[in-house]
Amino acid sequence: MPAIPQPEILAAFEAAKGFMPADEGLALYAAATEAARLGLPLLEVGTYCGRSTILLADAARAAGVTALTVDHHRGSEEQQPGWDYHDPETVDPELGLMDTLPTFRRTLHRAGLEEHVVALVGRSPQIAAVWNGPLGLVFVDGGHTDEHAGADYEGWSPHLAEGGLLAIHDVFPEPADEFTGQAPYRVYLRALASGAFDEIAATGSLRVLRRTAPAR
Repeated sequence: MPAIPQPEILAAFEAAKGFMPADEGLALYAAATEAARLGLPLLEVGTYCGRSTILLADAARAAGVTALTVDHHRGSEEQQPGWDYHDPETVDPELGLMDTLPTFRRTLHRAGLEEHVVALVGRSPQIAAVWNGPLGLVFVDGGHTDEHAGADYEGWSPHLAEGGLLAIHDVFPEPADEFTGQAPYRVYLRALASGAFDEIAATGSLRVLRRTAPAR
């Protein structure tokens, strides 16, 4: 039976700013719990305000590992002013730029999970280039262009240990979803085509794959 978060963790997840629905959150939590058994860090690309980070952090806490979350906190393409996913509350009033870092920190504090998370603030490719340790989970949920989604996959999937899990969010196969989910869908197809991954779960727009071999 898949692992399920405690009611207070689920309540914190549902109260946090973000876009992941509950069924996908539960699937992510189950994947994180399984991946944490490898005894390696769990890494998320695309923190936003920490909604999904809560689930990774709780799974990491239970296993005695660390959750890592990567974001520059200036918002991805679809979160900028004028787009449907823009939230004016995330704009720094002094700079006029998005800054989700303060909201993220409040989210973790309220959930009681600060000590189980390392926030890596910066551009994903730059951080991936200097990272040199194995990971039990890589959760790709950052920018939704081919440039950004592809760079997240290229930068972080090589660090995923054999038996580890690659989770990809916002996988939408329909061409009508070009801006919100076609790039993650292409990353998903690319991972399968690499011969290094087997798909083990699909819930809504979340796909979970297990690394079974080095990439060809």
